Amino acid sequence: MMMQRVTAFLAPMAVEATLQIQQQRGMATLKAISIRLKSVKNIQKITQSMKMVSAAKYSRAERELKAARPYGVGAQQFFEKTDIKADEKEAPKKLLIGITSDRGLCGAVHTGVARFIRGELGKDDTNTKIFCVGDKSRSILARLYGKNILMVANEVGRLPPTFLDASRIAHEVLKCGYDYTEGKIVYNRFKSVVSYQCTSLPIYGAPTVEKSDKLVLYDSLDSEVIKSYLEFSLASLIFYTMKEGACSEQSSRMTAMDNASKNAGEMIEKLTLTFNRTRQAVITRELIEIISGAAALD
Repeated sequence: MMMQRVTAFLAPMAVEATLQIQQQRGMATLKAISIRLKSVKNIQKITQSMKMVSAAKYSRAERELKAARPYGVGAQQFFEKTDIKADEKEAPKKLLIGITSDRGLCGAVHTGVARFIRGELGKDDTNTKIFCVGDKSRSILARLYGKNILMVANEVGRLPPTFLDASRIAHEVLKCGYDYTEGKIVYNRFKSVVSYQCTSLPIYGAPTVEKSDKLVLYDSLDSEVIKSYLEFSLASLIFYTMKEGACSEQSSRMTAMDNASKNAGEMIEKLTLTFNRTRQAVITRELIEIISGAAALD
């Protein structure tokens, strides 16, 4: 009999405790959703701001790219008209220059360059060295091909590339002590606002150029003139590829931030709907508790 009284006394207390736990659970869920909603809204503001900044930088990069293209076209024509080829009898010493930057949040711009270089290293990683322009290519390639990285040029991408930057990179390439016979500059070629292509340009060392049979087309070419011209042509090609890469990067970042803003908008709609439904469920439960309590008193 005593046990029945105790059970009858404890039953309402257990129900009340359960209702309190459910109410706290609902409030905790509302608070978590509210924090998440606020976080996504802040992220959307950041992505929208980055999109506007990238749009302004892209328009400037596109204008500068049109002025820089003659540098690349002129340097390429010399190698094409002289029909320069590496000596197949000797063991080749290759150099790959990856044109990237230090900044991310721009889609697959940097990973495309790194993937191209990995494909080249898969063919021959013994006699191939890498010169990374930008820290992104180094961070991607360092894990598997750290021993092949010759040098890294940092602080790329924060400001628009200039010919002085390209000249410094070309000077370091020629003075690093690695006498390459042939190589490639791997970069992203800009096509349109939503399209770019990862491609490469050939480069050759001074000994390989001097062995060309068609070099006699140009008058008064001695070793010093060839050395000076190769340094200038390498700087011109690096400058041109850096401009192409910068324009591709800004257009890709603009597209990526636009997609991120749209995704954030969809998340905000879903979280708002979930928040309203949860709040409505909490209010309904509280009304049921009030009505049930009033009915119990009657």
